[in-house]
Amino acid sequence: MVMAMLAAAAALLVLWWIFQGRFERWRRARWRAQPFPAPWRRILRKRVPLVARLPPALQQQLKGQVQAFLAEVPIIGCRGLVVTDEMRVTIAAQAALLLFGRADRFVNLRQVLLYPGHFVVERPAPLPGGVVQDERRHLAGESWQQGQVILSWDAVRDGGAVPDDGENVVLHEFAHQLDQATGPANGAPALPSRAHAAQWQQVFRAAWAQLHEGLARGEPGCLGQYAALNEAEFFAVATERFFEQPALLRGEYPALYAVLAGFYGVEPRHWHD
Repeated sequence: MVMAMLAAAAALLVLWWIFQGRFERWRRARWRAQPFPAPWRRILRKRVPLVARLPPALQQQLKGQVQAFLAEVPIIGCRGLVVTDEMRVTIAAQAALLLFGRADRFVNLRQVLLYPGHFVVERPAPLPGGVVQDERRHLAGESWQQGQVILSWDAVRDGGAVPDDGENVVLHEFAHQLDQATGPANGAPALPSRAHAAQWQQVFRAAWAQLHEGLARGEPGCLGQYAALNEAEFFAVATERFFEQPALLRGEYPALYAVLAGFYGVEPRHWHD
């Protein structure tokens, strides 16, 4: 009797999981199919000029992703900030660039916390002699594995305004969200197969070594010093360069560029011609 009840409960759980997944896909499809509001179009032109460089089909896809993102993910103002549609659409449009070749959402993301400017966090910092001391740091963005992205509006606005400087806090922090979908950020996001994972590891390991060899010669290249901090930051910085300075990244790291193009499902070098 007990075994029969457990089997029935397991079957109901499977049915619920299937129904829930189908319902969520149906709901997102409805959001994406809604007409894109005219005021939001003006926000994209003003705040995210990279969108205008996309092929028409990708522009349409991105607008649908923006609508689904904003329907699901609350953006909460901090330190007295009143969040406007301009802020919401600017964040969502930049984050949606990472979803073209992937699932239609950031699976763990629950909310975005938005500060007017840089925010202060305290992090343990090791000192000589094994002593650990809290260190105050001023940040423009942060991503948490628990499903929160924290951003500075000033940094979001400035990052979106210049689409080819290689610096974009939204792309950086949401790359961390992709990385954190399977656990702590380590530069290895979820991939469709073991073969893809093996290729990813091989290419990233070689690019990581190339970066450190260049830094030892005093040649930081397009990725720069911060990408050498750890594998998670390497992936996030490479993502920024991939979307904003694709020609530079492809010239210095062709294999890395190719792997990222497969992962993100786009060829951004054609947007910057």
